[in-house]
Amino acid sequence: MERRTFLAAAFGWIIISALLSALPVPAVAQSWPTRTITMIVAFPPGGQADLAARPVAAALEKILGRSVVVDNRSGAGGMLGNAAAARAEPDGHTLLMALSSMTFLPEAERLYDRKPSYEYDQLLPIARVLADPGVLAVRSDSPYKSLGDLVADARKRPGQISFSSSGNYGAAHVPFEMFQQAAGIKLLHVPYRGGGPSLTAFIGAQVDLTAQAPGPIHPHVQSGAARLLASWGGKRTPELADVPTMIELGYRDVEYYIWAGVFAPLGTPAPVITRLRNAMREVMADPQVTSVFVKANSPPAYMDQPEFAAFVEADAKRLIPVIRKIGRLDEK
Repeated sequence: MERRTFLAAAFGWIIISALLSALPVPAVAQSWPTRTITMIVAFPPGGQADLAARPVAAALEKILGRSVVVDNRSGAGGMLGNAAAARAEPDGHTLLMALSSMTFLPEAERLYDRKPSYEYDQLLPIARVLADPGVLAVRSDSPYKSLGDLVADARKRPGQISFSSSGNYGAAHVPFEMFQQAAGIKLLHVPYRGGGPSLTAFIGAQVDLTAQAPGPIHPHVQSGAARLLASWGGKRTPELADVPTMIELGYRDVEYYIWAGVFAPLGTPAPVITRLRNAMREVMADPQVTSVFVKANSPPAYMDQPEFAAFVEADAKRLIPVIRKIGRLDEK
């Protein structure tokens, strides 16, 4: 399927939101929220989306005066939870804490000639919360002291070195595919039902490598159970000052961020969207929230709706071709 051009798509969400504000305001928008708000996380506990959702949900409860419940609906690398949010009643009582994979999972469905259960533009960006470069980790007992060591061994033993991910075409699978293509190597992909189970399998020595956001892997690096060989960032960050990037190690264009952000179903009334934006601005300025992220080595990366909408569209435009290049996994 051909996607919209970048400029049209980048502002599409914003234009739709503005048009909605000119329509008669439903009673639900005037009194929102009227009941518990559900924040869907399309993965099990323990991963990047869950790390972002829980402090945000707790802070939103205080601001909005209603319970905000985190609902982990895992499956199909995030497709199930994302689709549930896209199909939800657009009344502001269902939100999604999405990861970067939200934009390109529908393209993976098209690879198999399946109709996607949702399209990413059915979900309206509200605010970005986190945007971390993915990191490649090995356990402390691994023989690989550098990315060069890993690449050299992988060339000798194609398909024998295993890595865990959050699911096929998910937020941890895609960066590994980008790395393999650039390095000319073949690793063994072992998908799990989310970042949490993927990390558990890695720490439990069921696989050799993993890709994670810095937050979930940080406690294991601190304890000495794991070490980081490289990051998928465009440049080194203060939090990962000692970790080289794929780009500086010679793998051009191998750049990937595991971002997390809040979305609402398209069609949610504009006054509700405005209140959500204001609430998220307050949440992301709250030291009690931001300190949770900083302590987890995953610093806040707040963006309000206009900037976030453009960011999401640019990321989709860059990564959807990567999905097409990966192709059908059953043909490999």
